[in-house]
Amino acid sequence: MDIEGRLRRRHARLPDPDLRRRDTALLVIDMQYGDAHREHGLLRRMRDRGDGPAAEYYATRVETQVIPNIRRLQEACRQAGVEVIHTKIESLTRDGRDRSLEHKHLGIHHPPGSKDAQILEEVGPQGDEIVITKTCGGAFNGSNIEYVLRNLGIQHLIVVGVVTSGCVEVAVRDAADRGFQVLLIEDATATWSDDMHRAAMRAMDEIYAKVLPTSEMLARLEALTAAAVR
Repeated sequence: MDIEGRLRRRHARLPDPDLRRRDTALLVIDMQYGDAHREHGLLRRMRDRGDGPAAEYYATRVETQVIPNIRRLQEACRQAGVEVIHTKIESLTRDGRDRSLEHKHLGIHHPPGSKDAQILEEVGPQGDEIVITKTCGGAFNGSNIEYVLRNLGIQHLIVVGVVTSGCVEVAVRDAADRGFQVLLIEDATATWSDDMHRAAMRAMDEIYAKVLPTSEMLARLEALTAAAVR
């Protein structure tokens, strides 16, 4: 057994969450033009500075896996009566002076009302679904999301979105530290390479979150829907 395998054996597996529709929420992280569209924001800047292969890998995964799987999960959650919550990065000021130091250093700035700050139409909010705005990587550090989740009575979070090794991982770790049970959907997230994606999943699996494929999560949501109509 390799070192990683031996280390993982030291951790007990996380308990399987007992999902109930009124204490569960789907958290869709940063699926906006500035972070998840090949012709806008981050991906356009990456290509301009010569990071074309990483940008192409990421954009292709977002288009072929992440967006379709998030849409399926959103539809299932809405059918089951599970809250769907969205986060996005959007500065409070036109010049971005309110951003975190990290985002200033990285050049991440989506001005208020800009196209980059808009959530992709394919996975956008419906009705009065909650949209949380942040100005740093971590949703729990940079917004009132915990206050909102507590008010809603949420205990379980299904997490999807981008970037796996960035905003997604920060949200998963912070949520777990705050007492939420997290289900991370492996094929509904994306980062810059397959190696980075797998490393992030290994770091979170059975420590901060239960890592599941979309198909298994959909089965669990279908069971919630069936229980609600009985």
